Amino acid sequence: MAFVDNSTLLVLGPPAWVLLAVFLVLAAVIWRIALDRSTWQMLVAGLRALVQLAAVAFVIALLSNSGVWAFAFVAVMFLVAVWTCGHRVAPQGRWWVAALPLAAGVIPPAALLFAVGVLPFQALAIIAILGQQIGGAMSTVTLSGRRVRDELEWRRGEVEAAVALGFEWPAARTLVGRPVAGEAVLPSIDQTRTAGLVTLPGAFVGMILGGAAPLDAGLIQLLVLISLLLVNSSTATTTLWLCCRGAWSRPV
Repeated sequence: MAFVDNSTLLVLGPPAWVLLAVFLVLAAVIWRIALDRSTWQMLVAGLRALVQLAAVAFVIALLSNSGVWAFAFVAVMFLVAVWTCGHRVAPQGRWWVAALPLAAGVIPPAALLFAVGVLPFQALAIIAILGQQIGGAMSTVTLSGRRVRDELEWRRGEVEAAVALGFEWPAARTLVGRPVAGEAVLPSIDQTRTAGLVTLPGAFVGMILGGAAPLDAGLIQLLVLISLLLVNSSTATTTLWLCCRGAWSRPV
């Protein structure tokens, strides 16, 4: 059996669809039995991914020649990311505050990419690069926000002790929250450190299969990986800053 063909890395067809169903069912079973979570949560996530990717592929094909509409599509991606990670961090609070760390992480690197001409005003490039940055920032907000929130709750006594010693509340919370906020960036650091050794990033493989020169493909992938380090570091820092100032909580 051939491993690659003229357009894809894997051999697609009926077996691939069957395997997708098997993977999803097994994941849902493990999620329920071993981790005591809702089966439907896993199943719905997989089915949503199927529908959404199909829709996105269709939309991207329509927008392939329109840079302006590409920004509108990226704006929708940003809003969905705010809703998703915001409700993870503050399900009963100000979930929309997630827009601040997302913007702080994504906008500066994107602006620099456009300013120096590395990122062209082309729909496919805009959606691909900014989409990865928004996705990375979304995960960082979720991980850092929840981790800091829980740490501040568990170690409330330490925060109150620091205040009793003369610290302001934000500074006291920062003493507790800072050591754990950066943990959300560790996956990006590990992915960057092991690129080419443990994993071959998807963009790199796709460009190679599309006929790009290996060095060009490597440089583009490196730009993506390094930009994500900046995105996620900035996002985690802003999330920590907001958590330590109670920005996620509704006023009583």
